[in-house]
Amino acid sequence: RSNLAPAQTPVHDEGTSFSDCRSSHFGDTHKKMSFKFLALLALLSGSGIAGHHEEKHDSQPNILYIMSDDHAAHGISAYGSRLAKIAPTPTIDRLAKEGALFKNAFCTNAICSPSRACVLTGQYNHTNGTFDLAGRVPPGKQTLAIEFGKAGYHTAMIGKWHLKDEPADFQFYSVLAGQGSYFDPEFRIRGDKPWKKNIEKYPGKHSTDVITDITLKWLEEGWDQEKPFFLMHHYKAPHDYFENAPR
Repeated sequence: RSNLAPAQTPVHDEGTSFSDCRSSHFGDTHKKMSFKFLALLALLSGSGIAGHHEEKHDSQPNILYIMSDDHAAHGISAYGSRLAKIAPTPTIDRLAKEGALFKNAFCTNAICSPSRACVLTGQYNHTNGTFDLAGRVPPGKQTLAIEFGKAGYHTAMIGKWHLKDEPADFQFYSVLAGQGSYFDPEFRIRGDKPWKKNIEKYPGKHSTDVITDITLKWLEEGWDQEKPFFLMHHYKAPHDYFENAPR
């Protein structure tokens, strides 16, 4: 259909890259986060989850969609840019080596919220109505969550949402408020109070760590293993302003 957007790649250039990160701790931070990311990959491929899934859902694979924010292609060393040696990304490169590397891909919109709306709805912005940072995708139009739910998936949205309305079409969500904060982040969750009023706070934590930990906890404790899962795991990083964890 003419109103459907072509598939987008997570290699998504909104004008910034790791070249703008000035922290002297970037190397250590990268190693620590690579370990956490590997832990996430290991959990997904571990015998407990993979074995259970293979037995019951051969025709419906688990789907983990990982999005980084404002992450330019030249900030991923698999593409061999001038930054590949000074800011390598070995864990992301592993995904490229063992999966697919897009070398001729385009995003439908280079602005945060509209781009997210395209991914979520499968529609261009003139159809989904999200044109700028004030854009929203209301419940009932969050297409991926709806369609995967209809297909029998357990759906979850964790991390940066930035689409204003409640991600209510997902069966589980824990999302940053707006742009969110790198440090001491607050997450909006489903609860007894109205949308935006149910808050979980993480004082002393960095958002990248918290998003990873929430995802790992959901996979270990929240996922209904009688169903395959569709999980959208959205980091705030490396969006400016660049605030790395102290390590």
